[in-house]
Amino acid sequence: MSKYIAGFVGAGNMGGALAVSACKAVDPKEIIVSCKTKEKAQTVARKLGSNFGSASEVVRNSKFVFLGVKPQMLDDVVSELAEDFAESDCIVVSMLAGVKIERLESLLGKERKIIRIMPNTPCAVGKGMMLMCVNDAVYDAEIEEFKDLMSKSGIVDEIPETLIDAASAVSGCGPAFVYMFIEALADGGVKCGLPRDKALRYAAQTLAGSATMVLETGTHPEALKDAVCSPGGSTIEGVHALENGAFRCSTIDAVEAAFQRTKELG
Repeated sequence: MSKYIAGFVGAGNMGGALAVSACKAVDPKEIIVSCKTKEKAQTVARKLGSNFGSASEVVRNSKFVFLGVKPQMLDDVVSELAEDFAESDCIVVSMLAGVKIERLESLLGKERKIIRIMPNTPCAVGKGMMLMCVNDAVYDAEIEEFKDLMSKSGIVDEIPETLIDAASAVSGCGPAFVYMFIEALADGGVKCGLPRDKALRYAAQTLAGSATMVLETGTHPEALKDAVCSPGGSTIEGVHALENGAFRCSTIDAVEAAFQRTKELG
């Protein structure tokens, strides 16, 4: 039986956010983190109320081992921890962009239980979107246990691996595009005379409320947009300006560019 429910090899922005979520779902003492330096791991563990240790300790003693390293570091990390993986029956949770389960199996063995996830940064505040797929070695009960572990991060959705890179271009990269829109919306308010702090608050709350409308009503965004656009009104003038600036085309191009780059990383 594993000493810890979950361990994190790397607790940067994304790994750290998921560690926070895990600590909200279970006793933080059942979590262990490892970082590049012992000092960084101590700092993260202190904030979480969790344990810290070496990457070797994480692999050997955790049921779910989250790999939060850069894709280009994968081979070196697995090589360094080869002995530890050989002595452990842990379930590997990979959040490495573009890295397929097939490649992970080639490095860790086909018998290794692997969960591939693509989370996004809003997981840090419990409003995230986490995509997941698994290999054949993972049992249904283990999938449910993992979902429970990540339940405080937001929505966890299973998806075929063939679609995970495309989905990640929307939910994983999308927050950056949304933040740019919030900033631009606020800039527009400032240009019209609003104080910066109020403009940012109004813009962010408007996006949050609009997203909730889409999710909770199930109404198509086009219909919701039309409901705001009165004939000859101010909103349709703004919509026309966005269309004139190729707003939708630029957004589609951004998602496609992110998708292509994700495939290259793998």
